Amino acid sequence: MSIEVHDIVWKIGKKTIIDGISFEAPKGKMLGLLGPNGSGKTSLLRLIAGLKRPHSGKVTLDAQDIGTIGRRSVARRMAFVEQHATTNANLRVVDVVKLGRFPHRSIFSGWTPADEEAVEDALDRAGILEKRNDRWQSLSGGEKQRAHIARALAQSPSELILDEPTNHLDIQHQIGLMRLVSGLPITSIIALHDLNHAAMFCDRLIVLQKGRIVACGAPHEVLTEHLLKEVFSVEARVESSAYHARPHIQYLR
Repeated sequence: MSIEVHDIVWKIGKKTIIDGISFEAPKGKMLGLLGPNGSGKTSLLRLIAGLKRPHSGKVTLDAQDIGTIGRRSVARRMAFVEQHATTNANLRVVDVVKLGRFPHRSIFSGWTPADEEAVEDALDRAGILEKRNDRWQSLSGGEKQRAHIARALAQSPSELILDEPTNHLDIQHQIGLMRLVSGLPITSIIALHDLNHAAMFCDRLIVLQKGRIVACGAPHEVLTEHLLKEVFSVEARVESSAYHARPHIQYLR
């Protein structure tokens, strides 16, 4: 396992946000993180990415505590796309994506053909190759999100962490993004709101409630009518068949 979480606890003041969470992310697979607002998804992702330190427990990369690994070394292998990522400067799209190559370059190194190839491939995969020379402030919200994803892909990561990356995207690009991430030969952990997207694309799911794991397993094991009612407070029918093992959720009135 490349990413392992060992009994981590994280608090704000006296309030416990993440409460004794442990799991392993299957190497080369997509792990979906689900839960209602306030369940701790974003905090957990930031802990996994090493942007926060747990009050107890640890996150390990290949059995090494991420807190003992330098930020540059972590960034060479792990990319994190935040939910509300921003870029203030009015750069060209290609220049934003080039930022993803910084962990792989020294202060004295020049731009290499390998850097250029990584950036062009990332732009193409994220579906914004034709926007490469557009200015940042001219982009729509969805285009900005895809540019941030391209920047993450330009890091050539072994692990990819995404916090609700389909927000602000139309349905075509939501599906395209999920197909893209699920098809990458890397370990990915992705927080999602859309339960059907989680069922369609994720290999395994974790459901959080009040900072604790309440369900973990394959989509057909986790997404039950009982769980949807108890955790998400929705009435739904979960459908599957012998020909299509992944569940489909039909919401009821």
